[in-house]
Amino acid sequence: MIEAELKVRVHDPEGVMRQLERRAPGRAEVYQDTYFDTPDGALRGEGRELRVRTVRGADGTRAVLTYKGTPVDESSGSKPEHETRVDDPDAVHAMLRDLGYVPSIAFEKHCRNHEFESHGRRMLATLVRVPEVDGTFLEVEALVEEEELSAALEDVRAVLDDLGFVERDLTTELYTDAVTAVRRLPATERGRRA
Repeated sequence: MIEAELKVRVHDPEGVMRQLERRAPGRAEVYQDTYFDTPDGALRGEGRELRVRTVRGADGTRAVLTYKGTPVDESSGSKPEHETRVDDPDAVHAMLRDLGYVPSIAFEKHCRNHEFESHGRRMLATLVRVPEVDGTFLEVEALVEEEELSAALEDVRAVLDDLGFVERDLTTELYTDAVTAVRRLPATERGRRA
């Protein structure tokens, strides 16, 4: 499956949340993400991702292992995605390390997820705050077969249009890159950003 996703910077988080709540009730969740790579950074260099995510919310805690391949659409950054639930994330961390992968970055995301039907597709809209990064983001995605990617991206864009977003709001910046950039700042500069 391909994750047909577009991400935008949000200038009015409360207003966007109200619009999303009209589509579907949201669920607040905190993601603890750990990305793994080869010691030489080969996965990142090829645009691939290997992640263990622990999700905590009102319904309890769950964990997933995700692999994302290289982007198949450069303008959106959409990638093939393979994901499975895991019962013991610590065991998966140990397995990946034993296979030669190393944790490359770990960080927390505060999310509000809204699942709804739009344009004949199952959509997920997620409002995201990464405590270390300035701003709020909205990701809208649909999981589709590769041959549907172009049409699905049009449908995702239509949802963003309905929510009042314009072309200049789009971003393909990765959270991993944004967190890495913040962590490279001197401690005094990081303190001012928080």
